Amino acid sequence: MALTTILRRSASAAAPFAARLIGSQRHHHCSALFSAVKHANLSQNLSFPAAVRRFSAASPAVQKPSADEKLVRVIESEIRCAQEADDQGEVEEIPDGFPFKIEDNPGLQTVSLTREYEVETIDVEVHMPDLVSGEEENEDDDEEDEKSNASRLPLVVRVSKKGGPCLEFGCTAYPDEIQIDTLSMKDAETSEDQIAYEGPDFSDLDENLQKAFHKYLEIRGIKPSATNFLHEYMINKDSKEYVVWLKNLKKFVEA
Repeated sequence: MALTTILRRSASAAAPFAARLIGSQRHHHCSALFSAVKHANLSQNLSFPAAVRRFSAASPAVQKPSADEKLVRVIESEIRCAQEADDQGEVEEIPDGFPFKIEDNPGLQTVSLTREYEVETIDVEVHMPDLVSGEEENEDDDEEDEKSNASRLPLVVRVSKKGGPCLEFGCTAYPDEIQIDTLSMKDAETSEDQIAYEGPDFSDLDENLQKAFHKYLEIRGIKPSATNFLHEYMINKDSKEYVVWLKNLKKFVEA
């Protein structure tokens, strides 16, 4: 009986100690679990920006605006049309007796002609033709109306002699006709700051003097047979230059 009482007292005294021991172990395990979870969450948070960076790097490149793509397609269509028109155009052969040497540099707006005539050097600057539809009408003056509705080819003709001034004619070539618009003398020794007297308007000159200058140019090769050929030559050049210009536009938009 006494032994049983002693054992009960010992068990009662040991119970609180065992409870504290078990509680301590639970607290230790919970703290360890909380630390592990916290560490895992922190690791995920730290690795998130890297994942975002990997996603951004893997994202596709920004596409070109649709307006640019549409413009390129329109230019390509225009190139095809221009090339078809250019292929259908007849290549003008230099006519027999054409006295000038032609210098045609691709990409330039003009063509240069040169020739030697006795002691003179003749240079001609041929510009792109001014094509006119001919739809406008002028009932008051049939002759002027015919000219206004015809295609025009601007020319600058310079006749020079060694060591001296040159005569410069501003001309307009129509089909089978050449019109002198201006006449002036250019002196190489005159500075640009000096304004030289250039004479009256060509149309104000005496009619006989005007006719004499027309003959002067005709003898030197500026005549309708030459300008008619140059007119067709410059139309073909304009078509070729237009195709090159379109291709350069396309390259710029695509770059």
